[in-house]
Amino acid sequence: MAEEGASKAPQRHPLKWGEESFWDKDALHEEMDRVFDICHTCRRCLSLCNAFPTLFDLIDESETMEVDSLTREDHFQVVDRCYLCDMCFMAKCPYVPPHEWEVDFPHLMLRAKAIQYRDGGPSFRDKVLTQTDTLGRVAARPGVAPLVNWANRQRPLRAALEKSLGVHRDRELPRYASRTFTSWKKAYQGPAVEPTAGEETAGKVAVFGTCYVNYQTPEIGRDLVAVLEHNGIPVRFVEGEQCCGMPRLELGDFDSVMAAKEANLPRLEALVDDGWDIIAPVPSCALMFRQEYGNVDPDDERARKVAERVFDPFEYLLKRHREGLLNTDFRQGLGKVAYHRPCHQHVQNIGAQTQRMLELIPDTEVAAFERCSGHDGTWGVKVEWFEKSMEIGKPLFRRVREAEADHYASDCPIAGTQIKQGLETEQPPTHPLTLVRMAYGLEEKA
Repeated sequence: MAEEGASKAPQRHPLKWGEESFWDKDALHEEMDRVFDICHTCRRCLSLCNAFPTLFDLIDESETMEVDSLTREDHFQVVDRCYLCDMCFMAKCPYVPPHEWEVDFPHLMLRAKAIQYRDGGPSFRDKVLTQTDTLGRVAARPGVAPLVNWANRQRPLRAALEKSLGVHRDRELPRYASRTFTSWKKAYQGPAVEPTAGEETAGKVAVFGTCYVNYQTPEIGRDLVAVLEHNGIPVRFVEGEQCCGMPRLELGDFDSVMAAKEANLPRLEALVDDGWDIIAPVPSCALMFRQEYGNVDPDDERARKVAERVFDPFEYLLKRHREGLLNTDFRQGLGKVAYHRPCHQHVQNIGAQTQRMLELIPDTEVAAFERCSGHDGTWGVKVEWFEKSMEIGKPLFRRVREAEADHYASDCPIAGTQIKQGLETEQPPTHPLTLVRMAYGLEEKA
């Protein structure tokens, strides 16, 4: 008899995309019918995203009001609305492995996206939006970045972009930096300090800057370095880093994910072998290294080795705190902080580390929210999904607004931008790393 309830921790099986059966369309739709029938009788995930309401409406409005009325086109209506946040698998579904029904809704959607991708290839829009390194190298340059940022605020140009590329004219796009994190770190000279190892931490950190920090928000990378320095932790950088592959994974482009893995893993493994811990300040990138590389290539021992030494920034700092090695000489309270915990941090299963870190700061109150922001990578940029993405984020926007906080923050910079747009405010989000730097009384690194 099937055991009711998620009484054990979810166990994720690797993607078997190297097997011929993975690409069998009949088998795919048979499995979708099976899983959709379980979802239909449960409906616990109704409020999570747009995929489940779409599925349930299709069933309820069908001839039989059962899954057997769904067509393959109906199946892909659900697939197109899943942005792979993984929250149903990690937080809601009682039937995930090791339950005998083995429901893994996100991996089923990813399998369908992979088959779609193999059949039709990426659209021109998807090719452009997922080339984060290329876009950054072009736009994040002195003299170019201000022009790009200006153009992205001009209504006639945004209307043309919507028509030509399918990027919604009302989507607030991230600003490009004139000086990238890569440029800044080339001139970086940190203090000469000996690392102090703890039971779980090496006490020396290699920072993987990530595309978003490098090209759009280098101040987050600089603030991470400032906080680590203040805690006596030597810092170096992952040289020659490339996009982690998350944007391509969301398309089902496994070949490109494998290429990203092969570009990054040798560099990361060498650092781990040399005794360095690795921090990625953007949750999506940390998730790729900790889970997704192993999911797409479970036989790669390098992925397992690296995954064990990759950390979320605040997970790492809280480990140092438990080891008695965190500097707690906070000099400035933050008042009230409305804090959003992003999905890709949540599914790393590390707990609410950022919230706990902020709560260590005197004269600081944290109002924490775990609702999805609705942006979800490139999904919320697209003309057909922008309005839905803002609708999904409404409960979060309302809670942040009602908190009447001095600062609002998210570990995910894209989610922070989404919240800003939902609040219709000129006040930008303040990243949690920036808040901690401010609490320490440290000046921003130039």
